[in-house]
Amino acid sequence: MRHRFLQYLVTASLMACSLSALAQSPQATTNIQVGPRPYFLVAEMADSPLKARLQSCANGPFRKTDFSIGHRGAAMMFPEHTQESYEAAARMGAGIVECDVTFTKDKELVCRHAQNDLHTTTNILATPLAAKCTQPFTPFDAAKNTPASAECRASDITLAEFKTLRGKMDAFNPKASTAQEFMDGTAKWRTDLYSGPTSGTLMSHQESIALFKKLGVKMTPELKSASVAMPFEGFSQAQYAQKMVDEYKAAGVPASQVFAQSFDKNDVLYWIKNEPAFGKQAVFLDDAEKVADLPGLQELQRYKQEGIQIVAPPIFALLDVKDGKLAVSAYAKNAKQAGLGIIAWSLERSGLLAAGKGGWYYQTVNPVMQRESDMLRAVDVLARDVGVMGIFSDWPATVSYYASCMGLK
Repeated sequence: MRHRFLQYLVTASLMACSLSALAQSPQATTNIQVGPRPYFLVAEMADSPLKARLQSCANGPFRKTDFSIGHRGAAMMFPEHTQESYEAAARMGAGIVECDVTFTKDKELVCRHAQNDLHTTTNILATPLAAKCTQPFTPFDAAKNTPASAECRASDITLAEFKTLRGKMDAFNPKASTAQEFMDGTAKWRTDLYSGPTSGTLMSHQESIALFKKLGVKMTPELKSASVAMPFEGFSQAQYAQKMVDEYKAAGVPASQVFAQSFDKNDVLYWIKNEPAFGKQAVFLDDAEKVADLPGLQELQRYKQEGIQIVAPPIFALLDVKDGKLAVSAYAKNAKQAGLGIIAWSLERSGLLAAGKGGWYYQTVNPVMQRESDMLRAVDVLARDVGVMGIFSDWPATVSYYASCMGLK
């Protein structure tokens, strides 16, 4: 009798666990989980009031926040712009998730960071579709010191063909002698754990909208520049920009839930003029490579006069060093003076920070970035002193932890 009773308890427990798992499926993101990384970063911080405040939040609760934006999903460890990456970002509390938008040969919109990145972000070179690539795989030439190369575009294949591919971590091996070696170049601080043959699910733009609706997150699509000449078989840049917005309208997504982005100011101005509900919170991305490339106050004021409300520069543009400490940059002050909202990109993308290894993203402040946890000091300055609306991150949990702790929406 006791044995049967124990069996009953085990069965009931398993059923309860199964029901709980269903309730907390990737479509239900009320149970936000930040994982161990934010705790690691907080523990590593030098003693300070900020560290004490962050430590006080160790038991949560953690919540979804628009301050945390999933950059390509959770691309530090999941193949970017895949279903799994998006679901991970939402689980970590990202209140806004990004689909970079480009188009296929049959002019269907898909989520890819660039139209010509399939050779580094998918398994296309290991499939028969490699024969359709703009540039086939060419091995490393040691005699000429010519790196291995390939170029495979979304516009080389149809949507149906695109959907047969699997996403992988964005990387390649420049000294590869075979296509398989070429695809094996993931940085040591990332992982291929989520790049298997049954994961890395690629998504059309429409599928990403449906998924984001189910996950309960807002959406920030970025209209990517085409690698093909535009217009492409009669498909103009204006039609491309309009098609992206039309897919949100067709899905019944309110404009208030969408932050359309582009590095091309003409795209942003198109939305402002032709789709004002979407245009009023469209985001003009800044492609400055260094401080000297950043716009000054007068140009930022012109953006505002043209109807642009939000700018999104790289992190380095917003930070400076003053008296050996992180401080607000001149650009950030000018943007605020011009009345522009600011979004920063992208945290957790540059690998190690310690001893000034933050690279391009931290070029203005690398000398004072001595610990991995210094990224939390950067987040604090961006939030408190710069006053950014949100931060793109390749691992949204870090920003979600901070935002939840500080009571940011």
